[in-house]
Amino acid sequence: MPYGRHIPWILTALLAALIQSALAEPPPVGRGLPTLAPLVNEVTPAVVNISVVTRSPLEDNPLFRDPFFRRFFNLPDRPQRQEQSAGSGVIVDAARGYVLTNHHVIKDAEQVIVTLKDRRQFQARLVGTDPGTDVAVLQIQSQNLTALKFGDSDQLNVGDYVLAIGNPFGIGQTVTSGIVSALGRTGLSVEGYEDFIQTDASINPGNSGGALVNLRGELIGINSAIIAPSGGNVGIGFAVPSNMARAVMNQIARYGEVRRGRLGVEMVDLSPALAKKLGVNVLEGAAVAGVQSGSPAEKAGLRERDVVVAMNGRPIRSAAELRARLGLTPVGEEVELRVQRGGEARSLRARIEAPQKLTESQGQAVPQLPGLRVVEIERGSALYQRVQGLVVAGVEQNSRAWQAGFRPGDIIYAVNRRRIRTLAEFQKIVRSAEGGYSVSLLRGDSELTIVVR
Repeated sequence: MPYGRHIPWILTALLAALIQSALAEPPPVGRGLPTLAPLVNEVTPAVVNISVVTRSPLEDNPLFRDPFFRRFFNLPDRPQRQEQSAGSGVIVDAARGYVLTNHHVIKDAEQVIVTLKDRRQFQARLVGTDPGTDVAVLQIQSQNLTALKFGDSDQLNVGDYVLAIGNPFGIGQTVTSGIVSALGRTGLSVEGYEDFIQTDASINPGNSGGALVNLRGELIGINSAIIAPSGGNVGIGFAVPSNMARAVMNQIARYGEVRRGRLGVEMVDLSPALAKKLGVNVLEGAAVAGVQSGSPAEKAGLRERDVVVAMNGRPIRSAAELRARLGLTPVGEEVELRVQRGGEARSLRARIEAPQKLTESQGQAVPQLPGLRVVEIERGSALYQRVQGLVVAGVEQNSRAWQAGFRPGDIIYAVNRRRIRTLAEFQKIVRSAEGGYSVSLLRGDSELTIVVR
């Protein structure tokens, strides 16, 4: 028989021998297989579970309003019940015991307990919180902590692999994986300081405050929000970029709060149609719609119709991105703005100033919005002839106005898209509105719309 005829028999025999060897002696688990286990083991000790104790009023029962009933059953004037909720956090400074989490995780907390992966528990101290970026800083006193190293979220690209680590539904530490789906997402809240990372890594209730890490094991985001009708994961989750969270933490650690400054411009996103109208050859940026008189922007030479394309050497893709970065720039710091003015590129330098303080009285109450007090802009006001509307002089915390999103210093200039100048005009429109109304306002360099129902 020729040699070539033996080849099929030889191959069959070899294959049978290999199969028999594999069945008799299986290879060790994980040998030659791709795995993220070493990375997970390295980073998960820095991710903690956060248990929060709050108190909320009991449902309004007519009996609770009866003084005799309250005295008979020894009830307090405002009956409350204790509630517990769970979230996540990330240790970012082992020496100082700093833990980053979300503002909404620890909001109204009476007690915050941090549980490490090794099950050690500590009562945390609130260092400070910033509702505008949904970031809060806690501190625990402990030795042998593991911290996550900050990564540069500005270097992220759509398609990068990421891991989301947290405590979904309070069931315990969980790791999910995905990619960066989009960058620079905005419009999730009324605060206006947003630049979210969007990811399809599964994020569910309880993941809030947890870590979003890259494949180097670096923290590149703080998990913050989900979009789903049922509140569960549908592949659309959001995280606060690590650069923003670190800037907030640094200010909170130094001042106990975020001290935002003022540039003094009104901005809109640059669209192709607007770019053509302004005669600029760029596709992304923040177009200047107005410059406030006497503001740092005016002193720096910024003009209406300019397009800001970069700040401190970092590209600006939208008005929201520029607002977010300005909102984290400390008062007194100088920023470099790269501006496109028609066909000419310019570099301007502006020094951020402190926000203008209200010198008016405490203002007038608005019966239609309990908790809100406003001041009419009159002659002698620092805002006179610069803007028309009402200045929010005060907002009582946890009132209806506060929950709707109003904050001190807001300037209300329109209701249901109708311009207003006086409190009487505001109340007239509100009284005639059925089923709710929208309020247009200025907050620093941001234009916001709040819907009141």
